[in-house]
Amino acid sequence: PGRTARSHVEAARRQVAALLGASPSDIFFTSGGSESDNAALKGMAFARREKGMPCGIVTSAIEHPAVLRTCEWLEKQGFPVTYLPVDRAGRVSPDDLEAVLSAGFTARRETGIVSSVMSNNEVGTIEPVRELAAIAHDHGAVFHTDAVQAVGHLPIDAPALGIDALSLSGHKLYGPKGIGVLYLRRGVVMDPLIHGGQQERGLRAGTENVPAITGLGCAAEIAQKELAGESEQLRQLKRILWDEISAIPGAFRNSPSDDATSLAGTLNFGIEGIRRDTLLIRLDLAGFAVSAGSACSAGSLEPSHVLSAMGIPEDRAQSSLRVTLGRFTTEKDIHAFAEELRRAVAAVKRA
Repeated sequence: PGRTARSHVEAARRQVAALLGASPSDIFFTSGGSESDNAALKGMAFARREKGMPCGIVTSAIEHPAVLRTCEWLEKQGFPVTYLPVDRAGRVSPDDLEAVLSAGFTARRETGIVSSVMSNNEVGTIEPVRELAAIAHDHGAVFHTDAVQAVGHLPIDAPALGIDALSLSGHKLYGPKGIGVLYLRRGVVMDPLIHGGQQERGLRAGTENVPAITGLGCAAEIAQKELAGESEQLRQLKRILWDEISAIPGAFRNSPSDDATSLAGTLNFGIEGIRRDTLLIRLDLAGFAVSAGSACSAGSLEPSHVLSAMGIPEDRAQSSLRVTLGRFTTEKDIHAFAEELRRAVAAVKRA
């Protein structure tokens, strides 16, 4: 039975590695994207400090809370962190990273880790990770990316992109919840986040979640086969959706309009003068699952930190919704959603 379980785990490791263009030996299973982000940043920071290597961190203002809160915690442990701004499209400028790394910190503050999301979870902006990784390497830093939103939806060759560490989450590519991966390029130093046994070659102690790992492997294999066709289908559906929404008076869009720089299935938009919570309730009651930001900020009345960093005025941020299209979304769903949105907007304006 043990050998059978091991064979399933190693098969999944190969399936995930194939999706990332990586070696199976660089794949480590975790409980999800948040653990992978924590493990990568904390593990690399402490390992580098112990070895007397540069351990300052540069990240962006639009990262997922799993990265931002981790960086805030690391600051309290004495690790200096610099937060890069983004433009109105939510894009990190490689020139800004170059300027920060070239400015020259003191020896204590010298950058050793650069972390940038691959594609933003709220507006869908795809970041220039290849350029950012190259700049990081030019200055002797390692490069980590939170690719939770991207894996299974964008073609990724981690070694070719220059990525040293990458985080992903199983349920974002139709795998089980509660399973994730940390890709770690061979040679990158990292202390384990969870200590104990020698599972995952000593980098992640604890009994492996074999059913979830197996499910993730299966999902990765399907994603690799379906990725190109699925992405084009979602882009077409998103164009139809925005055509419908943009006809509503007061509609505005926060997601990039350029298909090449935005996730195929993510659209962030709003209606001037109508608060997001009002629309969320009406759409929810009509059977449509949309959100106002990331899952981690559900229930928060504060404007999205991503939209704020993009320079979106607070009144617009308070009116903004995120819609995510997926593998099973149909054109019929799009038209039904748009019709319900029009009814909701009209009802709010009459009230």
